[in-house]
Amino acid sequence: MVVDGPVVQVRGEAYREVPPELARFAVTATARDRDREATLTRLAERAAAVRVLLDGSGPAVARRETGDLRVRPETRRSGERVVAWHGSVTTTVTVTDFTALGELMLRLADQDQVEVAGPWWELRPDSPAHRAARHAAISEALLRAREYAEALGARVTSLIELADAGPADRPMFARAAFASGGGAGGGPPELELDPQPQTVQAAVQARFTISDPVLG
Repeated sequence: MVVDGPVVQVRGEAYREVPPELARFAVTATARDRDREATLTRLAERAAAVRVLLDGSGPAVARRETGDLRVRPETRRSGERVVAWHGSVTTTVTVTDFTALGELMLRLADQDQVEVAGPWWELRPDSPAHRAARHAAISEALLRAREYAEALGARVTSLIELADAGPADRPMFARAAFASGGGAGGGPPELELDPQPQTVQAAVQARFTISDPVLG
């Protein structure tokens, strides 16, 4: 592209902290026994108990995914004699209702041989916050171009090029772990979790033509 006239090149950036829209946490049920079938049976029962609690959580749970099932033998240091079997199954839970998050995590952690880890706070991939940050970055680029032009006694006349130059957003997270001892009477205590603000960044490179500067 042939450009006629002076050109100014600028970078526009935007940085925002916005409330998270999603919280994810992991629930892992475990079992151990000398007998393999007994291990599998206990694991299935504990995983089913987790499912029952999640089924009863209502619309607070937006999504759940079983992502890691492990069954392994424990052997003596010498030889291949199996002395026990270990089993675990992990479910990742996505929650949109943060008011119910702490109670749900503690209820799950109160189950026998269940570990809960999280939460990890996130924005939705299509969150309006990303679009707002990009718009702000473009506005800043245009403002800076106008400031440079004004300093030269000129004005911005047209846009030549606009390119995304921003780094990827880095979700922030908080991690807590709860390992159950199993079956405590009276129910779990209350737990309040403070959602961590999410950092949204955008940056653009832009080139503008300007009118002839007044340098005299």
